[in-house]
Amino acid sequence: MKWTDTYDIAAALYDKYPDVDPLTVRFTDLRRWVLELDGFDDLPERSGEKILEAIQAAWIAEAE
Repeated sequence: MKWTDTYDIAAALYDKYPDVDPLTVRFTDLRRWVLELDGFDDLPERSGEKILEAIQAAWIAEAE
């Protein structure tokens, strides 16, 4: 997975953290959790606020 795979990342986060409300996650934690996902293989510096917002929005949709 790369940073642009927002829906795959969101699904993986939902599976790994099923009891977490994605609305309460700080971007610093979100970024770290994405970097720790199995199958994630992208450079940490390629993330930015817009990408993290997109991942969070996709995670929210996945949780609904």
